[in-house]
Amino acid sequence: MALPIFILRLAVCILAFPVYLLNFLGVWNWMCKIWLPYFLARFSVMYNKEMASEKRELFSNLQEFVGPSGKLSLLELGCGTESNFKFYPPGCRVTCIDPNPNFEKFLIQSIAENQHLQFERFAVGVGEDMHQVADGSMDVVVCTLVLCSVENQERTLQEVCRVLRPGGAFYFMEHVAAERSTWNYFWQQVLDPSWYLLFDGYNLTRESWKALETASFSKLKLQHLQAPLSWELLRPHIYGYAVK
Repeated sequence: MALPIFILRLAVCILAFPVYLLNFLGVWNWMCKIWLPYFLARFSVMYNKEMASEKRELFSNLQEFVGPSGKLSLLELGCGTESNFKFYPPGCRVTCIDPNPNFEKFLIQSIAENQHLQFERFAVGVGEDMHQVADGSMDVVVCTLVLCSVENQERTLQEVCRVLRPGGAFYFMEHVAAERSTWNYFWQQVLDPSWYLLFDGYNLTRESWKALETASFSKLKLQHLQAPLSWELLRPHIYGYAVK
């Protein structure tokens, strides 16, 4: 399979040559940071519609992790345009962090539409270094469709554990690599390098469950599923939560 994958990757790279040229010139990353929020604003509507039941199930027990303050302190890592707000319980105190500052204006709109929440702040930062968030200050950290794009999953999960209080929980929902014997995995392998460039560092072939299984959580509840999505490449998913 290695040779066919190489040949098809080369063909895709040739088709995407203008993007590779813009990236070489240092222009593409700047453009991507601007257009990606607009794309994700549309994609998130579609994703939430198709994954609504799974998200409701995932977040159904958030209240179990309310801390001593009596209000749930929640950190959204890689918040994007913020498509999860409507699934959070009333009174939840939400802090958001994302490496792309262009998401902030979309976040403000989402805040206005979800006034059952208490919004704390938005910070620009990456999962591997969330120095803006104090040790043990969060009851819950949420991460959806983000572990596919962080540079270092292990370091990101270490940071998650740092900001969570003892007994706090990390909730995740991620698209992952398909089973290796499938055609879906074959095409994920073919398209992954160009996908990474086109979508600002998103990977198609990450086996993110492995990083979660080796992280220092005391409990991990993880499920695999084939998501009911239109994009077949993104159908393999994992979701669940881990307790510190």
